[in-house]
Amino acid sequence: MNTVTTTILAQATDAELEDWGPLEEATGEPMATHGLEMWVDGAKSAGIWQCTPGPSYWVQDENEVIYVLSGRTTVTPDGGESAEVKAGDIAVFPIGWKGTWDIHETVRKVYSIF
Repeated sequence: MNTVTTTILAQATDAELEDWGPLEEATGEPMATHGLEMWVDGAKSAGIWQCTPGPSYWVQDENEVIYVLSGRTTVTPDGGESAEVKAGDIAVFPIGWKGTWDIHETVRKVYSIF
């Protein structure tokens, strides 16, 4: 018999996060990351991630959907147009997405990687 567990965190904006160390994708000064992994199944996961301001470069090896709880960033896909992503926004980054994130205010997001 399979047991399925549901994890509920009603206060994601105020949840206590673990120190996940400096952001590997940072392209300038070190950027601090914190998070809370709420579910993991191999390479798939979901939780809360937070990062301090600065520039970074990303190459998506998986699909990711995010919902921004707080903060503001500008995302620019290679060869594409910039878009501001801020609190209340949802964004999808498919496998193969490449580009920059310029975090202007500490970002806290709910994420799902699949």
